[in-house]
Amino acid sequence: MSTPDDIPFDRSPAGPAGAVAVLSPLARRVIAPNRGPFTFTGTCTYIVGHGRVAVIDPGPDDAAHVASLLEALGSEQVEAILVTHTHRDHSPAARLLQNATGAPIIGCATHIPNPDPPSGRLDASHDLDHRPELVMSDGDVFTGDGFTLQAVATPGHASNHLAFALAQENGLFSGDHVMAWSTTIVAPPDGRMSDYMASLEKLRQRDDVVYWPGHGGPLHEPQRFVRGLTVHRRQRETSILARLAGGDTQIAQIVAAIYDSLDPRLQGAAALSVLAHLEDLVERGLVKSDAGAATLTAHYAL
Repeated sequence: MSTPDDIPFDRSPAGPAGAVAVLSPLARRVIAPNRGPFTFTGTCTYIVGHGRVAVIDPGPDDAAHVASLLEALGSEQVEAILVTHTHRDHSPAARLLQNATGAPIIGCATHIPNPDPPSGRLDASHDLDHRPELVMSDGDVFTGDGFTLQAVATPGHASNHLAFALAQENGLFSGDHVMAWSTTIVAPPDGRMSDYMASLEKLRQRDDVVYWPGHGGPLHEPQRFVRGLTVHRRQRETSILARLAGGDTQIAQIVAAIYDSLDPRLQGAAALSVLAHLEDLVERGLVKSDAGAATLTAHYAL
C-alpha cells in the first residue's frame, strides 16, 4: 500500500480495538486487534441494524475479537454473517461467529487458487476454508429487520470482492476496495489492475454519501476520493512506462525508482503492485515481457 500526497487520506486512528463505535443510526463498528502495515489499526467488523442484525466481515481467526463482538451484541440476534472477500483478516472469524450464533454465512464466493499462476506465486493470503451457505452476486439483496444490504461486485483487490450498499443510509461498506487511510494493494495472481480500475469507475458512478471501509475510519465525499485514486493509478502507470523508456527492465529497478521512503515491510507489496500494472500493460499490448506474460522475474520493454 502507498499513501501519495495528492489524495486526502485520513490516517487518524479509527478507535481502540474491541470498543463499540456508533457510526450511524443503523451501523456500529468493532475493530479487531490485528494492527499492522496492511491492516492499519485493525479489521473493521460492522453490525447493521438493531435487535435482529447482520454482521459484516467478522475478521481474523481471533477468539478474543469474536468475544468482544458477542459482548457488543448482547441479546441481539445475528440473522446473517456477510463477508466482503476471503482475505484472512476478514473472513475466518465468520466460522467462529457462526458457531456461536448459528447465523448463515453469506456474501462472497469461496476463493479457488490458480495452481499455476503466471506470476509464479500462489496467493497465500486467502482463507481457503471459507464456505458460504449463500453466494451473493452483483445486485443481490439481503433484507434485514429495517434495513437492506445490496451486493456490489467490486473485483480487483480480490477476484471475489463484494461491497455492500445500505440503501436506508445511502452508505457503502466498501471492504478493502476503497479505504480512507491508504491506497489498496492489488496483488496478482488474484488481484487484477484492470478489474480494480473498472470497479473504481463503477463506484464513481454511484451516489453513496459515505463509505465504511474494511480498515480505518469512514470516508465522506467518496466520489471525489475515488476520482483521486483513479488519477493516482494512471499516474503510477505513466511512471512505470517512463522508467521502461529510460532503460529499466525489471520490477526491482522500477520499485526503487518510483516509491519514495518506502517502509521495508511494504517492499513486497510494492513489487506486486508494479506487477499488477505491468500485467495490465502487457495485456493491453503496451509493454512486452520476455516471459510472454507478466511475472516478478521477467524483463520488460516498450
